Amino acid sequence: MESIDVQLVVPLFQQMSVYLLIAYLFSKTPLFRPLANLSSWPAHKLMVYAIFSGFCIMGTYFGQQTLDAIANTRAIGAILGGLLGGPLVGTAVGLTGGLHRYSMGGFTDVACAISTTWEGLMAGLVHAYWQRRGQTERIFNPWQALLLGVVAEGSQMLILLAVAKPFDQALALVKAIALPMMLANALGAALFMGFIRDAKFQADELASRISQRALRIARRCVGLLDDGFNARSAQAIAEVVKDETGVAAVAITDRERILGFTGMGADHHQVGRPISSAITLEAIRDNRVVFADGLTTPYQCSIAAHCELGSSLVVPLKGEQDVIGTIKLYEPKRKLFRNLNRSLGVGIAGVLSNQILHSQLQASRALLAEAELRALEAKVNPHFLFNSLNTVAAVLRRTPQDARSLILHLAEFLRGNLGRNSVTVPLSQEFAHVCHYLAIEKARFGDRLRFVEELDGALGDEKVPALAIQTLVENALKHGISRAEAGGEVRLSARLDGDLICVQVEDSAAQEPKQTDGLGLKLVRERFAALGVSCTLQLHHRPGHYTRAELTWPRGTLS
Repeated sequence: MESIDVQLVVPLFQQMSVYLLIAYLFSKTPLFRPLANLSSWPAHKLMVYAIFSGFCIMGTYFGQQTLDAIANTRAIGAILGGLLGGPLVGTAVGLTGGLHRYSMGGFTDVACAISTTWEGLMAGLVHAYWQRRGQTERIFNPWQALLLGVVAEGSQMLILLAVAKPFDQALALVKAIALPMMLANALGAALFMGFIRDAKFQADELASRISQRALRIARRCVGLLDDGFNARSAQAIAEVVKDETGVAAVAITDRERILGFTGMGADHHQVGRPISSAITLEAIRDNRVVFADGLTTPYQCSIAAHCELGSSLVVPLKGEQDVIGTIKLYEPKRKLFRNLNRSLGVGIAGVLSNQILHSQLQASRALLAEAELRALEAKVNPHFLFNSLNTVAAVLRRTPQDARSLILHLAEFLRGNLGRNSVTVPLSQEFAHVCHYLAIEKARFGDRLRFVEELDGALGDEKVPALAIQTLVENALKHGISRAEAGGEVRLSARLDGDLICVQVEDSAAQEPKQTDGLGLKLVRERFAALGVSCTLQLHHRPGHYTRAELTWPRGTLS
């Protein structure tokens, strides 16, 4: 019996070694990677089925003829197919391996077909158990695969005794192959699962490290591109990237010249120098990543022959439509470029491209807001100016002193419009501007208009889109005071409500607004949106008491 055991153990372990060598080589191919990621996609299930059915069949072919039967490592494929694919896939893998074994004949053909199918189903049930409990990482435990291998082969021995005939021959076979097959299949399943687990955890760890570094870089680069993609921002970003990646040098270019450079070779890679590197020009022209590792792809600094840099990764930076530049990571001649930094370089370029797009969008919004402001001023000022001059002429006949005061208010109001050089203004300046406007309008309305303004002193320097509050006041006059026979009072206030600035424009005429979201309110919301700030603007109407426009936005978000 011992001689039979030794004769089986050695061949089984030899075929297991060949099996594992093939598995190891296979683990280095792209086809192996999906096995480490559990998925319910049909394509993934089909891949698991195809791969491990092949391993089942291969295990049978590698088997050792013993007592008119085949001692083999077929169970490894069925167990792993069930663990990675679930009950349906495991059963399909086991059935395929079992039918293949059945086609080869022998007195154990039916028993082997049944037992291999059962092994795949059993492993699949383990997969389903951990998945239901939300502990899918346990599926990849090699010790679990080892235990399943022992239990699966034990089950096969029992099925052989129950199904294979004659019983005496089946019993002799079980005595000869039970222990060797348990050891070979259990150990093989555990080692194979170890390959899969290592591939999974290495990929997860690499992705986690890349994500963490990319997030740190993104966090440190926030605000650096607020003034645009230029030499100052590029130099600051290059220093951040070098600090986080640990590469020898980092360069950032636009389409024509070096914008920023830090690290080894800074003496000749000077900021402002035109791009002369062929791989950089190629990356810009073709909009693709170019990697010169100095081994398979030669690399030589195009500026200085004595440069110590020996490899370079060039990744395009993409704007709204075309490539606007590159980020370049370098390593010295005596150091290999790490795969982590290659993946990280591509990720960093994506982050920077998004930030550049964001800064371009913000600049476009600011230009749009400026254009809208100028268009609004051009539309409002002539109409308001003609009305004001007619009012001055009428007041001049009655009370020249009041006319003089009115002209001063008009002059300050126009000076405020002409002197405005920003799309946002301090609240104190906007309140003063509105007060000049209301003083002029009071001359037209007379005693029918009264106004009160209350500005929290702590908010005087907070910014607001120019003309936003004046638009609300104009609405109060147009839809409230002017429609009420007795006129009314306009109350203008600004206060702090937690982290929100709250501006209220209330008129006591209490005329119900014809529409709750007219052109004026829409313009105010669009002014905030153009500056990238979320605001809330609501109308509150209480018949016989007031109509109130309430505008709120987060403090400190406008500059």
